Amino acid sequence: MDMGLQGARVLVTAGANGIGRAVVEAFLAEGARVFTCDVDAAGLATLPLGVGHRRADVADRAQVAALFEAALEELGGLDVLVNNAGIAGPTGRLEEINPEDWDRCVEVCLTSQFNCARLAIPHLRRSANASIVNLSSAAGKHGFGLRTPYAAAKWGVIGLTKSLAIELGDDGIRVNAILPGLVAGDRQRRVLEAKAQQRGIGFAEMERQAFSFTSIKEYVTPQQLADQILFLCSPRGRTISGQAISVDGDTRMLS
Repeated sequence: MDMGLQGARVLVTAGANGIGRAVVEAFLAEGARVFTCDVDAAGLATLPLGVGHRRADVADRAQVAALFEAALEELGGLDVLVNNAGIAGPTGRLEEINPEDWDRCVEVCLTSQFNCARLAIPHLRRSANASIVNLSSAAGKHGFGLRTPYAAAKWGVIGLTKSLAIELGDDGIRVNAILPGLVAGDRQRRVLEAKAQQRGIGFAEMERQAFSFTSIKEYVTPQQLADQILFLCSPRGRTISGQAISVDGDTRMLS
């Protein structure tokens, strides 16, 4: 399906693997011009031809400034920002969490989106089809026991998204958040393994418990998330803004 994104200028953070990689490849398949970053230099080296990239930690403002300089030079402007970068953060009870691990989780999952959006907005104002999509999580709607830093940051992403949508509506810039649930891939498996270890149960039991809180007992795929993001950023989605959109099989709670 032609989503009307031919020639769109797109910046995706953390695009070397997982959800970010699927988003990069989906935009590329629609004829968009794509630039991405990641801390994984080896992963960046395997990106498809035509995808501009730079190694960058988006929690570091100096690195974000260099990223935008490189991306804007290559793209010649900006129509779409996808704030995808995030980390799982520590697993444990709040009183057990190292403060430095808390800070790092919030910096990568939430503050990085501020770092990128503040530099993107002046350029998005010049676009005829401007969009920001922020990656939140089902944890940003339900909370997540033993994963408080991650859940707190992802709740913050929703507040950032809704507030920015209000600020930028008069500029024609729409801002939405995607809330994935259980996403197929190595990262989700590591999260469930850490929680299983914390609780002293096996992985299969932990996975069963996780799916017991969803109506559709399947993992969401990175491609399904990419498809939703494409729609929001396309002209078809131009009246959708300020939304926190769950793509999670009807998750009712996390535990």
